[in-house]
Amino acid sequence: MCPNRMSALLLATALAVGVSGCGTQVVNPVTGQAERSAMDERAELAAGKKAHQQVTAEYGVYKHPRLQAYVNEIGQKLAKQSHRAHIPWTFTVLDSPEINAFALPGGYIYITRGILAYMESEADMAAVIGHEIAHVTARHGVQRATRQQDASLGVLAATVLGAVLESQVGMSGGTEMLGQMAQGVAAGYVATYSREQELQADTLSAEYLARTGYDPKNMVNVLQMLKSLEQFDNDLAKAEGRPVREHDSWLASHPRTEQRLESIRQIAAQYQGRYAADGNQRYFQMIEGMRYGDSPEQGLTRGQQFYHPGLGFAMTAAPGWRIQNEPGALSFISPQGDAALKLLPVPPQAGQTHEQILKNGFKATQGQITRSTIGGFAATHFTGVRQVAAGRTEPLQVTVLSGPSQAHYAMVYLAADAAARQRAFASLTATEKSFRAMTAADQQAARPWQLRLVPFPRGGFAELARRSALPEKRLQLLNGTWGGNDPPVGQMVKTVVEQ
Repeated sequence: MCPNRMSALLLATALAVGVSGCGTQVVNPVTGQAERSAMDERAELAAGKKAHQQVTAEYGVYKHPRLQAYVNEIGQKLAKQSHRAHIPWTFTVLDSPEINAFALPGGYIYITRGILAYMESEADMAAVIGHEIAHVTARHGVQRATRQQDASLGVLAATVLGAVLESQVGMSGGTEMLGQMAQGVAAGYVATYSREQELQADTLSAEYLARTGYDPKNMVNVLQMLKSLEQFDNDLAKAEGRPVREHDSWLASHPRTEQRLESIRQIAAQYQGRYAADGNQRYFQMIEGMRYGDSPEQGLTRGQQFYHPGLGFAMTAAPGWRIQNEPGALSFISPQGDAALKLLPVPPQAGQTHEQILKNGFKATQGQITRSTIGGFAATHFTGVRQVAAGRTEPLQVTVLSGPSQAHYAMVYLAADAAARQRAFASLTATEKSFRAMTAADQQAARPWQLRLVPFPRGGFAELARRSALPEKRLQLLNGTWGGNDPPVGQMVKTVVEQ
């Protein structure tokens, strides 16, 4: 959770540059055919440039110059072999543990350190980057903006490709439950690509990979790795009695079916040339020491504990509850996914007193106010109603708290219905009361994790896990061997240790 991250509404506004009127005729660089478009290339580049600044503010750029230069090198090589080699391309590693990669119109490609950790080679990384380049060369994002304009919806955040950037916008969105809480995911406007767009991107990506000297079969490797990740998380959720949730990942924005996997195999099989080595050794050298999982700047989850060294506070989730750390918000979600406590940083413009925050930030009107302290910090709990559009009201239950460093936070009670709220009430209040300034023990527990490369031991993953921050099965998944055979003893494998 980072209070300085910008909302997706601003990002959508930036992407709306040049999207007005009836559009213009543009020749698609891939097909060579004219198509009506909401943005010509000049407007597309301008929109992408503005949005890029907000994406990097939203996620944060991973501070690792050597890795950034490496990803840019591979990306530029692929882009030079694309249908739009003439536009300026920007490749950025985001400081996010999400398994994600996405593109913005105008040649802005993003890949998270989260997905880099699970790939096995430079060729795997190239396959992901090539796919995102293909979405830009075929102007899929601009096509989506055009369709949204045709539907009189505006571009909103639907032109953001692949990443769920729209969570709860500002303070007023903090009470929105919508239907997504049942699945445990944030509300968003991001839609998946069409099957036709995916097929075209897969086909183009294979072409770009082959031209650059990478075997297109790595596209299959990446998709299989992502499917394993999803299956692992789904199996874990079932074992723990939690609902299987939709993933905010690369797969979530790229339709995944066995038919698509088979089509990728068929596309890759068309390329039978001789390709260079997959770059496994160089790739491992580049990711050695890379941060794994959450970062101190954004907050770290350790089991049922959440620590934010940067903001100086910690919280504890109720037993069985799940912690979801989103841009701009921290959620503690019930096992059934039908209730949550959402902690939001309060922007300074909402007010300096609890009363001002309730009035300006939440439009609170009639209700009951209870004053107390939580973890030694002044707190004000409100139960009542808030004013919404067109004179309507809706229920609101929220606690405003003055935390470390004079920062204000709001903890919003969310539930799908009254019955869910009643079932979860004791856990909601217990989680709220766990808010505290970080202790010395919390600081010790909040040390970040990083990737290390070590020879595979004779005792296998069980022995590796005894010296790692991750359990045995997660280490297998990290090394692409979950459900398969162990690597040979002595082969370099990835592990995760405290930094």
